[in-house]
Amino acid sequence: MTEYQPPRDRETLLADVAEMYYLDGKRQAEIAKLIGLTPSMVSRLLTEARQRNLVEIRIRRPLQLDQALGMDLKKLFNLQSVSVVTVRNHEPTFLKYVGAAGAQLFTQFLSPEIIIGVAWGTTLKALVDEFEVDNPIPSKLVELVGALGARNNEYEGHGIITKLAQKLGAEHYILNAPFLCASAETARALMKDAVLEQPLSLARQAQIALMGAGSLQIPYATVHRFGYISTGIINELKQANAVGNVCGVYYDINGKDVCPEFCERLVTISQKDLLSIPIRFGVVGGPDKVEPILGALRGGYLNVLVTDSITAKRVLEQAIN
Repeated sequence: MTEYQPPRDRETLLADVAEMYYLDGKRQAEIAKLIGLTPSMVSRLLTEARQRNLVEIRIRRPLQLDQALGMDLKKLFNLQSVSVVTVRNHEPTFLKYVGAAGAQLFTQFLSPEIIIGVAWGTTLKALVDEFEVDNPIPSKLVELVGALGARNNEYEGHGIITKLAQKLGAEHYILNAPFLCASAETARALMKDAVLEQPLSLARQAQIALMGAGSLQIPYATVHRFGYISTGIINELKQANAVGNVCGVYYDINGKDVCPEFCERLVTISQKDLLSIPIRFGVVGGPDKVEPILGALRGGYLNVLVTDSITAKRVLEQAIN
């Protein structure tokens, strides 16, 4: 065995120790003997490597799908496909499982040259994070909704579509305009701009719309949490009986569109064009998503649904009662 030559910089040492432990399967005592340190020092080096983000630990928990809940939702709302992932609670890690279930089902709808419209949101980000394909799929991605802005690019459309395009090896088209405008006149003028003509035209040709469903519950509502829509506007939407939105189309618990004056200020795909997309794929879950899901299903905004078991039970209970 070649004698270990300690590196001059600490980060390389940390990486070496981490590789020996996590990739080569060496025990801490073996590493200590190899590099001339004590086992307790090796343990501290491994801890430091994790703290410095030199080590990423990823646990792939097998997904458990609740087939019975999925079948009940599919029958009740006449859906094309449903995936309900079993979760124990709504702690932050549940989003990872919903995202993984969404990525698994989404892959089944992909084919070469497909056009996919993409929205934004926390569960959609979780899907893209978990999504993997073995080989590139020639396709086109286009934003369905204008940009939220620069406050949280992690959940915003530009970041999500760019990451998904990289994973698919796809072309992607940005809807380079704000989601919410100061007036309906501004929104209409932007929608007529030549810069937006290509992405909006492509969005109308999409075979899949990949979306979440927005909540109006504070503090969960993403658009409110990051300061894009004020508490006053949230309250006005609630007073008009809105319970949620898909791509900026706001609806009540029965799926009827509401708040047309507000929606005219948004740069987004129209309700008519959205409903004409054959596969309206929603990945949605969490304690605030029961009414947004129920309204979206009743209004036909989603015909493919991925959610978690706790949310699915509550949707069914509220739909039946």
